[in-house]
Amino acid sequence: MNLASIRIITHDVDRLARFYEAVTETVAVRPAPVFAEIRTATGTLAIASTATVAMLGDHAPQPGSNDTIIIEYLVTDVDAEFVRLHDVLEDIVLEPTTMPWGNRSTLFRDPDGNLVNLFSRPAVTSASQ
Repeated sequence: MNLASIRIITHDVDRLARFYEAVTETVAVRPAPVFAEIRTATGTLAIASTATVAMLGDHAPQPGSNDTIIIEYLVTDVDAEFVRLHDVLEDIVLEPTTMPWGNRSTLFRDPDGNLVNLFSRPAVTSASQ
Protein backbone atom coordinates (compact mmCIF):
# COMPACT_ATOMS: atom_id res chain seq x y z
CA MET A 1 0.00 0.00 0.00
CA ASN A 2 1.27 3.50 -0.86
CA LEU A 3 0.03 6.83 0.41
CA ALA A 4 -1.29 8.66 -2.66
CA SER A 5 -2.16 12.07 -1.27
CA ILE A 6 -3.51 14.20 1.53
CA ARG A 7 -6.69 16.04 0.50
CA ILE A 8 -7.93 19.36 1.85
CA ILE A 9 -11.63 20.13 1.38
CA THR A 10 -12.30 23.81 0.79
CA HIS A 11 -14.96 26.27 -0.32
CA ASP A 12 -12.42 27.99 -2.62
CA VAL A 13 -10.20 25.62 -4.62
CA ASP A 14 -8.70 28.45 -6.69
CA ARG A 15 -7.59 30.48 -3.65
CA LEU A 16 -6.07 27.49 -1.86
CA ALA A 17 -4.38 26.18 -5.03
CA ARG A 18 -2.79 29.62 -5.60
CA PHE A 19 -1.54 29.65 -1.99
CA TYR A 20 0.10 26.23 -2.25
CA GLU A 21 1.51 27.06 -5.68
CA ALA A 22 3.25 30.03 -4.01
CA VAL A 23 4.47 27.90 -1.09
CA THR A 24 5.79 25.01 -3.20
CA GLU A 25 6.69 26.95 -6.36
CA THR A 26 4.81 24.19 -8.21
CA VAL A 27 1.95 24.70 -10.65
CA ALA A 28 -1.17 22.81 -9.61
CA VAL A 29 -2.54 20.12 -11.91
CA ARG A 30 -6.25 20.91 -12.46
CA PRO A 31 -8.15 17.91 -13.91
CA ALA A 32 -11.47 19.61 -13.03
CA PRO A 33 -12.59 23.01 -11.68
CA VAL A 34 -13.45 21.38 -8.34
CA PHE A 35 -10.05 19.70 -7.88
CA ALA A 36 -6.32 20.57 -7.88
CA GLU A 37 -3.16 18.66 -7.06
CA ILE A 38 0.21 19.97 -5.98
CA ARG A 39 2.50 17.10 -6.96
CA THR A 40 5.99 16.81 -5.52
CA ALA A 41 8.58 14.08 -5.82
CA THR A 42 7.57 12.63 -2.45
CA GLY A 43 3.82 13.19 -2.24
CA THR A 44 0.73 15.00 -3.45
CA LEU A 45 -1.40 17.60 -1.75
CA ALA A 46 -4.90 17.46 -3.21
CA ILE A 47 -7.29 20.39 -2.90
CA ALA A 48 -10.95 19.70 -3.53
CA SER A 49 -14.26 21.51 -3.42
CA THR A 50 -16.98 20.52 -0.97
CA ALA A 51 -18.83 19.26 -4.06
CA THR A 52 -16.40 16.33 -4.24
CA VAL A 53 -17.59 14.99 -0.87
CA ALA A 54 -21.27 15.96 -1.01
CA MET A 55 -22.34 12.33 -1.30
CA LEU A 56 -21.06 11.80 2.27
CA GLY A 57 -23.88 13.98 3.60
CA ASP A 58 -23.53 14.79 7.30
CA HIS A 59 -20.25 12.84 7.38
CA ALA A 60 -18.54 15.11 4.83
CA PRO A 61 -15.45 17.03 5.97
CA GLN A 62 -16.12 20.68 6.76
CA PRO A 63 -13.67 23.25 5.36
CA GLY A 64 -11.72 25.25 7.89
CA SER A 65 -12.62 22.98 10.81
CA ASN A 66 -9.41 20.93 11.00
CA ASP A 67 -7.14 21.45 13.97
CA THR A 68 -5.34 18.12 14.08
CA ILE A 69 -3.11 17.87 11.00
CA ILE A 70 0.08 19.70 10.10
CA ILE A 71 1.06 19.74 6.42
CA GLU A 72 4.85 19.51 6.38
CA TYR A 73 7.36 20.33 3.67
CA LEU A 74 11.06 19.52 3.97
CA VAL A 75 13.08 22.45 2.64
CA THR A 76 16.77 23.26 2.36
CA ASP A 77 16.70 26.71 3.99
CA VAL A 78 13.77 27.58 6.28
CA ASP A 79 14.90 31.17 6.74
CA ALA A 80 15.14 31.83 3.00
CA GLU A 81 11.70 30.27 2.42
CA PHE A 82 10.22 32.38 5.22
CA VAL A 83 11.60 35.55 3.62
CA ARG A 84 10.33 34.47 0.19
CA LEU A 85 6.80 33.76 1.49
CA HIS A 86 6.49 36.46 4.14
CA ASP A 87 4.20 38.73 2.09
CA VAL A 88 1.91 35.79 1.17
CA LEU A 89 1.45 34.64 4.77
CA GLU A 90 -1.47 36.09 6.70
CA ASP A 91 -1.19 33.95 9.86
CA ILE A 92 2.37 33.23 11.00
CA VAL A 93 2.31 30.85 13.96
CA LEU A 94 6.07 30.45 14.49
CA GLU A 95 8.84 32.42 12.86
CA PRO A 96 11.94 30.38 11.93
CA THR A 97 13.06 28.60 15.08
CA THR A 98 15.46 25.79 15.90
CA MET A 99 13.48 23.09 17.68
CA PRO A 100 14.87 21.16 20.69
CA TRP A 101 15.41 18.08 18.44
CA GLY A 102 17.48 20.10 15.96
CA ASN A 103 15.04 20.75 13.10
CA ARG A 104 14.62 24.35 12.00
CA SER A 105 10.93 25.16 11.43
CA THR A 106 8.51 27.90 10.57
CA LEU A 107 4.78 27.34 10.94
CA PHE A 108 1.88 29.26 9.44
CA ARG A 109 -1.75 28.74 8.51
CA ASP A 110 -3.07 28.49 4.97
CA PRO A 111 -6.12 30.61 3.97
CA ASP A 112 -8.46 27.90 5.34
CA GLY A 113 -6.64 27.74 8.70
CA ASN A 114 -4.71 24.50 8.14
CA LEU A 115 -1.31 24.47 9.83
CA VAL A 116 1.74 24.27 7.53
CA ASN A 117 5.30 23.53 8.68
CA LEU A 118 8.34 24.24 6.54
CA PHE A 119 11.30 22.51 8.15
CA SER A 120 14.89 21.51 7.58
CA ARG A 121 16.82 18.80 9.35
CA PRO A 122 20.14 19.54 11.07
CA ALA A 123 23.24 18.93 9.03
CA VAL A 124 24.87 15.59 9.76
CA THR A 125 28.53 15.90 10.65
CA SER A 126 31.09 13.11 10.73
CA ALA A 127 31.30 13.48 14.53
CA SER A 128 27.55 12.73 14.88
CA GLN A 129 27.56 9.62 12.66
